[in-house]
Amino acid sequence: MSTVNFGRRVLVLRRGRIAVRLDWRPVVVCAVLALAVVGLAVLALMTGSYQLGPGQVVSALTGGETGLVHDIVVEWRLPRVVAALVFGAALGVSGAVFQSMLRNPLADPGVIGFSQGSYTGALLVILVVNGAYWQLVGGALAGGMATALTVYVLAYRRGVQGFRLIVVGIGVSATLGSLNTWLILEAEREQAMAAAAWGAGSLNGVSWNQVVIGGICIVVLLLSTAVLSRSMRQMELGDDTAASQGVRVSPARLGLVVVGVALTATVTAASGPIAFISLVAPQIARRLARTAGITLVPAALVGALLCLAADYIAQHIAPTPLPVGIITVILGGGYLGRLLFTEARRRL
Repeated sequence: MSTVNFGRRVLVLRRGRIAVRLDWRPVVVCAVLALAVVGLAVLALMTGSYQLGPGQVVSALTGGETGLVHDIVVEWRLPRVVAALVFGAALGVSGAVFQSMLRNPLADPGVIGFSQGSYTGALLVILVVNGAYWQLVGGALAGGMATALTVYVLAYRRGVQGFRLIVVGIGVSATLGSLNTWLILEAEREQAMAAAAWGAGSLNGVSWNQVVIGGICIVVLLLSTAVLSRSMRQMELGDDTAASQGVRVSPARLGLVVVGVALTATVTAASGPIAFISLVAPQIARRLARTAGITLVPAALVGALLCLAADYIAQHIAPTPLPVGIITVILGGGYLGRLLFTEARRRL
């Protein structure tokens, strides 16, 4: 192990002919974020109509508690906390993929319509066939990919400019939002009420079955994203530069789009569309870590922390329990307005 002067504090780990270079600041930021996530998760497991102490929570998680305390922690509260962490991390990485690939901080799956497309696909499955979770995932993925293709075709003019794609995506998202409202209005009352509640983005109905299935899908997708991360970072320099470094740009971009939409679709199928996590998390992570581009691990940790914090506010701080999507919209709406204003001024 040795320290080399790269203009900032960098740790170099060597073993034989293999060397790994790590920036100190991102490592420290990730460690602090991980501790914050663990602390907030324990607080969420402690808080509720039946208050628990941290010792009881730890004991229940390690098998030392039985009976009521075990059921409260493991069966009732833990699925919701794990869902918030896993789904938040997935949304953070999805946003990081699109923002890095399009080189624009506004490139969020929710803003450019992919989340609405996933919601439309899942909504059709709910209202038409009343499908199970696997069918919801398939419908959400199909809707998201169809929306991505539509936005890409409409935005194409001698190539795809990131800002043009975002503007077209906002229009497509508004159109799909109107379609989703019409579908709910035309549905049976019970189906419409369930779909409307689910569409607000809520973790209330998440079970261990959805957490396990969704978690497995998300882990596979995150591993796929890690494989594509090198190409993603090189594409931040531009397609020509990436191609000159041996990156097959079109297949890499297609793979990143599929992975990013699939991450959003998996979360949407389980909890409905949780807005703005994928927009805000990568930018907060980049500013905390002070990296040149957007990195995946800090974005995942910030996404997990934001989703869990929003759900905690929605359940325990708000006057009445609210869907987590309402809190993320309130927190993220102002941030979106700021980004839109900054982008518009920069392009004048």
